[in-house]
Amino acid sequence: MTMIGAGIPRREDDRLLTGRGRYLDDLDIPGALAAAFLRSPHAHARINGMDLTVARAAPGVVAVFSGADLMEIQKPLAPKVLHPDLDDRPRLPMPPEEVHYVGEPVAVVIAESRYLAEDAVDLIEVDYEVLPAVASTAAALAEGAPTAHSTASSNVAVRIKQRSGDAERALAEAPHTLSEEFFVMRGGAHSMEPRAVAARFDPSISQVTIWDTTQAPHYARQQLSMIYDMAEDDIRVIAPPDVGGGFGPKAQFYGEEVVVPWVAIKLGRTVKWVEDRQENMVSAMMERSQTHHIEVGFDSDGKLLALRDYVEHDQGAYCAGLQVPSITTATVPGPYKIPNISIDLVACYTNMVPTSSVRGAGRPQAVFAMERMMDRIAEYLDIDPAEVRARNLIKADEFPYQVGIMFRDGSPLTYDSGDFPALLSGTLERLDYAEAKAFREGARAEGRHVGIGLAVYVEGCGLGPYEGAKIRLTNRGKLLVTIAAAPQGQGYETVYAQIAADAIGIGMEHISVVTGDTSRIPFGQGTFASRITATCGPAVYQAGQQMRERLLDTASKILGSDALRLEGDRISLDGGDQEKSVSLLDIARVANIGKHGITLPAGIKPGIETSSYFAPARAAYASGAHAAMVEVDPDTGGVTVLRYVIGHDCGTVINPRLVDGQVIGGFAHGIGNALYEDTVYDAEGQPQTASYLDYPLVSAVEVPPVELFHIQSPSPLNPLGAKGAGEGGTIPAPAAIAGAIEDALRPLRARINCAPATPGRVMDAVLAALEGNPRC
Repeated sequence: MTMIGAGIPRREDDRLLTGRGRYLDDLDIPGALAAAFLRSPHAHARINGMDLTVARAAPGVVAVFSGADLMEIQKPLAPKVLHPDLDDRPRLPMPPEEVHYVGEPVAVVIAESRYLAEDAVDLIEVDYEVLPAVASTAAALAEGAPTAHSTASSNVAVRIKQRSGDAERALAEAPHTLSEEFFVMRGGAHSMEPRAVAARFDPSISQVTIWDTTQAPHYARQQLSMIYDMAEDDIRVIAPPDVGGGFGPKAQFYGEEVVVPWVAIKLGRTVKWVEDRQENMVSAMMERSQTHHIEVGFDSDGKLLALRDYVEHDQGAYCAGLQVPSITTATVPGPYKIPNISIDLVACYTNMVPTSSVRGAGRPQAVFAMERMMDRIAEYLDIDPAEVRARNLIKADEFPYQVGIMFRDGSPLTYDSGDFPALLSGTLERLDYAEAKAFREGARAEGRHVGIGLAVYVEGCGLGPYEGAKIRLTNRGKLLVTIAAAPQGQGYETVYAQIAADAIGIGMEHISVVTGDTSRIPFGQGTFASRITATCGPAVYQAGQQMRERLLDTASKILGSDALRLEGDRISLDGGDQEKSVSLLDIARVANIGKHGITLPAGIKPGIETSSYFAPARAAYASGAHAAMVEVDPDTGGVTVLRYVIGHDCGTVINPRLVDGQVIGGFAHGIGNALYEDTVYDAEGQPQTASYLDYPLVSAVEVPPVELFHIQSPSPLNPLGAKGAGEGGTIPAPAAIAGAIEDALRPLRARINCAPATPGRVMDAVLAALEGNPRC
């Protein structure tokens, strides 16, 4: 049976649905101490002094440390993605002198319980000198603005440029031009289990074991090795099999991940910290906040001639990495043929939580700006929005297609495969576009405000540098697949068993999968950027092919024949004679266990284990098209999604159930970004949405039914033909829904230039239009 493409139920579901999930907070280590952090209440302040005396004397307190007490680990946390022009402001694990956002950790209490630790945190006295704060990119770039870091001369972190052709000349000569400004909000990633770290030090072997809800355990180990000046082999990082979602922020590296293990080493005790929800709201990394000043040139048929975009990107208090702004600049052109491109991005430091990847990672902002402009072109020329898109899409016979600019992986932006027109036409067909437009017109005649929105996107995924896998025949006669990547709900225990089963030619019941443990596999990168199926998948497949060869070779030496067949867990002579066969357990007993002190039989290679590391030549590109039909109440700003259709292409679909779950889960995230989730700071950098009373997180009630279909354009860049599926549901949703809302409000001439389109923003747009100023 071919396993690739089969809709196998997830192995993980049984334990998750019966309350037997294995989250980090479930880790019960006898005698473990609890950590609690004191966090800055100010967006920007100098620490003049700190009194820990009363806190140290509190009941149950074992130790209290300020940043100044842990100077040996106050080393800058390196950005994940750099740029030669980056003005990097050092991000310390627990800064001893100056804080740069509300929620930054400044001290840690270690106590017998979390309750006692939190009580003691309140007893710490800090002498802060409050400094001017910067709370938006507009404020950061204003003339004479204060700096988010007192030692900096400006708030500019870096400027990134993309060029293809001559956009300035093309815009000057274009028959038509349109320009607009679009804004996309800040938002977080709200995992079921927030960040968490536990650590135990064994002085007898000078090794530390760390349990971490990270998406990248090998990356965490690498960072700790440098900061602690310890050998990597003396640091074991384990990501638990269940963490209730990662969504990007858990792929980053935080000060708490440095402090907790170090304190455990200093005290010689196990220490555990689990972020509470309020901490998560103010201190876990966020994303999205960008302003796009975009201009397009086009002819009278709506054909794009030039694109110019100036982007203000909110980097937050520090640069954890430049992956988001880099991806944004590469995503703006989307699936369209644009001969002349000019994109300038300025990343600004502000006194807010640092920004980094959240599901979509720079793509939703770019798609929002480009797709909204496609709608404006259609309106300007009085051409159907679907037709304007269709006239500009890259065709299926034009792949591989070179866009003319660079992607974040350092390679020229080259779309590997796809069929963008088929995605758009398939989405329109399933929406029944003609009928949908007729329904819209009928509703308008009744005084109702119904609209249709479209969005087409391309997503760079399957990024390098590499990912690896090992497969071992255990001494119990089973096959164990080990991968470095840490799962966040994607179903790794299922899908990589499928891939291995297909490569080896054996049933999944004989295969188990373990993940995210640096002691089990030496090298790895991590789960992020919809990359694992396209990198780890091929590694598992190649290791599986090698394992099949090893098993058959060993069996041939035992049975004295090369004419063999593998069936179930037995290898027999090709005639199927079970009396002349060996089981996997038999092979393990011969090649793995052997007979103590006795020479192996002739030709038997000891140790049945294979490994493979797969490094893609460049990124692969998934794609899709979304269509939304909404109804808007202009008196309240309320939006009801009536219909939603998703066309999706992630290359080869390994497991349709898992892919559908990823896409629809991503769509739920996209609905939140489109209509609800908005992280608000005031002018002093104080968070105003620090609980779910103020931050409306989307629930199952708000997620409408969705019709999903797939086309499969296998990538030529890996042997599975796989691309990414984890973010495609999120990326275009804000653009499609904003377009639908604006279309619904077209009789009022209201503009939707901001995401999310909350009721307040929709009302503001309606009122602005009525006042003759049609803006969001």
